[in-house]
Amino acid sequence: MSKRSLNNQKDRWFQYFGIFSTLIGLILLALFIFQITRDGIGRIDWDFIVSLPSRFYAKAGILPAWTGTLWIFALTAIIVIPIGVGAGIYLQEYAKKGRLSNILEINIANLAGVPSIIYGIIGLEIFVRVLQMGGSLLAGAFTLALLILPIIIVATREAFKAVPKSIKEASYGLGATKWQTIWYQILPIASANIITGVILALARAIGETAPLIVIGALAYVPFVAKSPMDEFTVLPMQIFNWVSRPQHGFLMNAAAAILVLLVFVFILNGIAVYLRNRSRKKFGL
Repeated sequence: MSKRSLNNQKDRWFQYFGIFSTLIGLILLALFIFQITRDGIGRIDWDFIVSLPSRFYAKAGILPAWTGTLWIFALTAIIVIPIGVGAGIYLQEYAKKGRLSNILEINIANLAGVPSIIYGIIGLEIFVRVLQMGGSLLAGAFTLALLILPIIIVATREAFKAVPKSIKEASYGLGATKWQTIWYQILPIASANIITGVILALARAIGETAPLIVIGALAYVPFVAKSPMDEFTVLPMQIFNWVSRPQHGFLMNAAAAILVLLVFVFILNGIAVYLRNRSRKKFGL
């Protein structure tokens, strides 16, 4: 067998393996969603959405949890988007290439893989104790912002790298400055990929539980947070609280809350896919 034939055979085997792995993943995901839907769809109604938690599963609702999730989502986005996108643009377009920048790039990439509970410990020390924010929404948002900051920086840099160099060269050739080239040429083309990375990072953040438990977020909150300094809970923590209960009714409540969280995450992912496809069609990428 020739070397070329052997390589083609290996490519086919890798292709088959990829298809098989994808099918297995889809089947497992479908089974999970089916079971969760079967157990929880009957509990989702208006009372479940607007009711406070209760010791009685039939009266328990997710109002503090889903409003807390929206608070965390909004505050985290406000904190992390300017810092993450700005840092990504600086590192990609302005930072001088050298040993220091290489070390910085490696560390940022490594930080994206650090376990989330480590960020919870950092948030506990800095935001809860040193800055005395307590177990507030603001402390939770800053902690989750630290968690997804490396992801957004990397996503921003990759979005800038994906822009054809010819666009940058043409802009410079017409006499534009570096800032004008970035603001009027590169950023509009890269914006959809940046937004996609930001949305996917935020989707990860709203599904986190460990960092929020570490900073002192509450598993049972019988009130709705009204300011960034209020104590809070989120949907993942409410789900964690319910699945730890022995009564089957609370497991049904947890399944219903998982469905609500999945809908929110799927909406975010759908927006990200739409923006990416729209950008590719608009700029012909």
